[in-house]
Amino acid sequence: MNAVPKPVACFHCGEPVPANSRWEANIDGKPRPMCCPGCAAAAQAIADGGFADYYSTRTEYAARQEDAAADAPELALYDEDPQATEAVFSVEGMRCAACVWLIERRLAHLPGVADVALNVATERLRVRWEPGQCKPSDIVRAVRAIGYGAYPYDAKQHGEQLERARKKLFRQLFIAGLAMMQVMMYAVPVYMATDGTMDASMEALMHWASFALTVPAVFYSAQPFFRGAWLDLKRGMPGMDVPVALGIGAAFVGSLWALVTRSGEVYFDSITMFIFLLLGSRYFELGARRKAARALEGLQRALPASALRMPGYPVERATKLVAAGALQPGDLILVQPGQAVAADGVIVEGATEVDLALLTGESRTQRKHAGDELPGGAVNAAQAIVLRVTTAARDSTLALLVRLVERAGQGKPQLALWADKVAAWFVAALLVLTVIVFAAWHVIDPSRAWAAAIAVLVVSCPCALSLATPTALAAATDRLLRRGALAVQPHVLETLARATHVVFDKTGTLTLGRPELRRTVALDAAGEGECLQLAGALEAANAHPIALAIRAAAGPVLAAAQELEYVVGEGVEGTIAGVRYRLGSAAFVAGLAGSQEPAGGDTGATRVWLAAPGRWLARFELADGLRPEAREIVRRFHQAGQTVVLLSGDQQEAAAAVAAELGIDEALGGQLPQQKLDYVRALQQNGAVVAMVGDGVNDAAVLRGADVSFAMGNGAALAQLNADCVLLGDGLGPLADAADTARRTLAVIRQNLAWATVYNLAAIPAAAFGLLNPWLSGIGMAASSALVVGNALRLRRGK
Repeated sequence: MNAVPKPVACFHCGEPVPANSRWEANIDGKPRPMCCPGCAAAAQAIADGGFADYYSTRTEYAARQEDAAADAPELALYDEDPQATEAVFSVEGMRCAACVWLIERRLAHLPGVADVALNVATERLRVRWEPGQCKPSDIVRAVRAIGYGAYPYDAKQHGEQLERARKKLFRQLFIAGLAMMQVMMYAVPVYMATDGTMDASMEALMHWASFALTVPAVFYSAQPFFRGAWLDLKRGMPGMDVPVALGIGAAFVGSLWALVTRSGEVYFDSITMFIFLLLGSRYFELGARRKAARALEGLQRALPASALRMPGYPVERATKLVAAGALQPGDLILVQPGQAVAADGVIVEGATEVDLALLTGESRTQRKHAGDELPGGAVNAAQAIVLRVTTAARDSTLALLVRLVERAGQGKPQLALWADKVAAWFVAALLVLTVIVFAAWHVIDPSRAWAAAIAVLVVSCPCALSLATPTALAAATDRLLRRGALAVQPHVLETLARATHVVFDKTGTLTLGRPELRRTVALDAAGEGECLQLAGALEAANAHPIALAIRAAAGPVLAAAQELEYVVGEGVEGTIAGVRYRLGSAAFVAGLAGSQEPAGGDTGATRVWLAAPGRWLARFELADGLRPEAREIVRRFHQAGQTVVLLSGDQQEAAAAVAAELGIDEALGGQLPQQKLDYVRALQQNGAVVAMVGDGVNDAAVLRGADVSFAMGNGAALAQLNADCVLLGDGLGPLADAADTARRTLAVIRQNLAWATVYNLAAIPAAAFGLLNPWLSGIGMAASSALVVGNALRLRRGK
């Protein structure tokens, strides 16, 4: 009778190979069995691409994809936009750093791919490519060909994926807690039976029962620590998981050896308690990170994927559902109640209330009418409107913010990088100290050597460096976003806290960016109110910013002007109640008044004159209105000991007037973009740390050159793309909160570092000298982790 051949496992995915299978791949010069043509193609692609060493470094088989060639439904929308050059994808099935290395290497060899970045923690893949040479479907197929799941990033799906991770961590925590309680039930009678009332067989039974309950805690609940330690060692940077994993492993092996040989102490109660407390701290920290990311996810979920285009408007009102990415300037779309606006546009029909909370932080709805502009991402809260698209969906206000959000958090600030480096050295020194402690106790008292070494491993706390520092930064960043400041670059908080100079642009930054009437001076018997009514009537049909300011100050105009004649750059002339009037520049108005304009007036303001035949009636002084919060912002920076500077492209007189009104130390007018940049660089060469705040296209270069920069949310897109932080909405309020949060964040980090230093200086020597047993060490380690994370979470709240 012939023996039944042993089933052969697929070399790529580990599934059984069917009988009489002919599929195989040549890897390292050897034919390897494959279960299906998909695995064969994937494995051969890996080998042909020069990545065959993936199979020697992997820790698990590749995940199977049931339909690896199929495209995700969202992929068609991505491919419909031929101008797209960047996208974010979610990747499933990653297990370790080797997966990151393989995926990045594979995509780097795709034609047209310019940049690849994969974050193993968030499982997000960012790819940039050259249009025409690559498209999103090529990227998804390439990732799936090597055995991983990939699809265009969707905030909802990604949130569900994070929720699955949270549930798994909760299950591990639950198992560890259950094991801890049961093991304690067996350990306490043993500890209490110090008078010999428990015989050896009963004590052994208690220990074996404790061992059986500890196994699931070690091999299931402690997986995050063992996996993290393995990844840390592979990349050559031992983190806090290394001593934790060594402590758990050493205590478990040592306890099992003592149980089998019936000599020495067992630490099953300490092991389960340690795993439970540390998992509880990690679950706490994961919850904090999810809260910090929730606002960003909400912003991304608000980007609509489709729109109702009206190709026959106004003759026909039929709509067609199209991808938001297919919208072009000039398209007419229907925005129904409750829907988000897919792209920036102008209302051409209807009036409604819109919710701009996601874009500006303003909780109250705003009334919008025909002719008003709406940003992409605004939510229609009342009735349907027809909108003419002014920018493509990919360039809308919300799309820009989403791209900025995707950039946010990609890197680590210098403080966190320094903390990781110090933590690595700390752990390395700790491992050396553990060996020394074990050797010393082996000479002094061999029975206590193992317990002392385990206690040293367990009691150490590098978490303030590698855990609480990024948690503090994440909590602070979340607070800033909720208060209207989107930190795009990772160094915003730490650099702002160190800034010595704060440099402001004037127009649109410290001022509102639009003129307003500051003063009306009557020059004749007519009163100020009558003069304003006359000026308002003359400007009734003018859309110039000065005309809008005069009309706003005049209020409801009762008179009507006739025979209006506009002179470009000079003013307007018209007849009211049979009397001829002129409104405009002094030279223009003097032609009707018949004499030179009267002396006086604010030289720092724009002066507009009103005259009738043979007489000057009034002088209107207009200036760009200051933001109501500007004076308080400047005062707070002065109070913090920082120098405030005003750099403006306007005339020196106008810049000096604004600086004097706000109490700014130095004001420079007539500054071209290169001159602004040169000024900031000169400050930096003298040792200054410069924070720059601006809003216009001409501020882009200096925003990029400053140590930390802030762009106004209603400013130019180029300024926002070159800034480190975007102030959402229309105001400087978030800037003051950012400065306060930056100082509080560094204070919290210093507190955490101080606590970690004091704790470790006290706890590690105590453990080394045998004054702490492993279970007390576990409590100290977990309590220390919870303390620094809780301290960091205070940053999410205000003072």
